[in-house]
Amino acid sequence: HVQLVESGGGSVQAGGSLNLSCAVSGRIDLTYCMGWFRQAPGKEREGVVVTYSDGSRPAYTNSAKGRFTVSQDNAKNTLYLNSLEPEDTGMYYCAAHRGLCPGFYAPLSWRYWGQGTQVTVS
Repeated sequence: HVQLVESGGGSVQAGGSLNLSCAVSGRIDLTYCMGWFRQAPGKEREGVVVTYSDGSRPAYTNSAKGRFTVSQDNAKNTLYLNSLEPEDTGMYYCAAHRGLCPGFYAPLSWRYWGQGTQVTVS
């Protein structure tokens, strides 16, 4: 059984940085993909970055390119948020899926989710 637990959210001023972590437990191998998503109040959940389960070959959405970076170290997946803007405010979720990766645009298809961590940029 896969469990994901996010941490590291907080409140920062525009231009600031945060590092979000996703602790992964359970048996995840290269048949899985990992992703980060976010959801602002009143908006649909949207993708941020998708990678293989070892953190390789990250694919970022346009809003994340050049500002956000993801890495994988053993059982921890970290999302580095830089040059944050108020539009980045929202709940950030870590996700995992086994098999054909649903990608950015089908968040409802992802199998495993963490509880989320709040990011607020003012």
